[in-house]
Amino acid sequence: MKAHDGMYIGGAWRPAAGTDTIAVVNPADEQVIAHVPAGTAEDVDAAVRAARAAFPGWAATPPAERAARIGALRDVLAARKDEIAGTVTAELGSPLPMSQAVHAGVPVLVAGSYAELAASYAFEERHGNSTVFLEPVGVVGAITPWNYPLHQIVAKVAPALAAGCTVVLKPAEDTPLTAQLFAEATEEAGLPAGVFNLVTGLGPVAGQALAEHEGVDLVSFTGSTAVGRQIGATAGGAVKRVALELGGKSANVILPSADLAKAVNVGIANVMSNSGQTCSAWTRMLVDAERYEEAVALAAAAVAKYVPGERVGPLVNAKQQARVRGYIEKGVEEGARIVAGGPEAPLATGYYVSPTVFADVTPEMTIAQEEIFGPVVSILKYEDEADALRIANGTVYGLAGAVWAADDEEAVAFARRMDTGQVDINGGRFNPLAPFGGYKQSGVGRELGEHGLSEYLQTKSLQF
Repeated sequence: MKAHDGMYIGGAWRPAAGTDTIAVVNPADEQVIAHVPAGTAEDVDAAVRAARAAFPGWAATPPAERAARIGALRDVLAARKDEIAGTVTAELGSPLPMSQAVHAGVPVLVAGSYAELAASYAFEERHGNSTVFLEPVGVVGAITPWNYPLHQIVAKVAPALAAGCTVVLKPAEDTPLTAQLFAEATEEAGLPAGVFNLVTGLGPVAGQALAEHEGVDLVSFTGSTAVGRQIGATAGGAVKRVALELGGKSANVILPSADLAKAVNVGIANVMSNSGQTCSAWTRMLVDAERYEEAVALAAAAVAKYVPGERVGPLVNAKQQARVRGYIEKGVEEGARIVAGGPEAPLATGYYVSPTVFADVTPEMTIAQEEIFGPVVSILKYEDEADALRIANGTVYGLAGAVWAADDEEAVAFARRMDTGQVDINGGRFNPLAPFGGYKQSGVGRELGEHGLSEYLQTKSLQF
């Protein structure tokens, strides 16, 4: 795979300050496919300085012109979709159809939505005798995960650019090649030098340096709740704004009136997508007692279609593979019943985990409380609607979820009582304009649409 041996800072690829590198491994065959530089605090400082220097000019650029540049970026990403998909498949292990449709396709939709929003958004409003201006926060430090490497970049960078902010990106060390492609795309789209900057590196080094840098006005982080707490504490000490999109343990609530077969099949597909490496995955399936065993049988049959190495890719690295297999073993130890899959590795090569379905899961079990981040579904039984709501809300997370019922009105009534940021009703489709983010320990702030743009704006009022 093609890889740059430097950092993208101030509109050019520059040599890294240090000599250490990070090996990029294809998780499907465990082979090293590239090396990228391991950024240091010195690299981060150079990138932040470049972003600060570019900020006044970009903030003063008329929104219509910013919209045009984001639109150009969307067009470049669309034109390079095959290259992007191939790169994601190589460094994440995602099956190529998934990489083409989701990893390369969704970022084009999101970038396009912000091109339109930047051109139409009311950055100035009149209220009584006051004019309210919505102005860019400043320099954004964006720290993105590996599970959706391009989508998570675009979901942060596009609204930041639309708002008039400049950006320093530190991508996940497992998927830096996709980030380098994005940097190339910003250059091809004609973004002014320093508006977007890229530093590859390790989280405890480059990521921490970015979060702590006094020249960064807002830190936008997507990742684990544990790391999010650290970043939040660091930002709080500096009175710096944060946007945190963290973990999830989402409930797929199937009410008694629902089409059980459809709800179970869509629920299994949701978790198996991206090998279960999705923070919003519906990993807890809640079914009424009367239909519980029928749902278990349907789930076991549905998951059999997801063959490792074909419809399901590997996990991102050996550490993640061991972690997920450990959770499966923990489920057995605590008394849950495996009806499909198990802890054994399904293939001799690659970081694969067998798609696994657990029955007889109770709400207090570890696999029902902690985020596993793999192709593992826990099926829980509820006695009545109040019990279902108690179980659905009974974790520290509140990122996403689903509700199924005979009609939308019944499902909406239940969903309104769920402590979670986004709920799909009877299989509702992804909407790039809908705000995404969590309650409780699933994060602070929102991404996508107008709510995502507002994260990068600050408010000034003038009275006259």
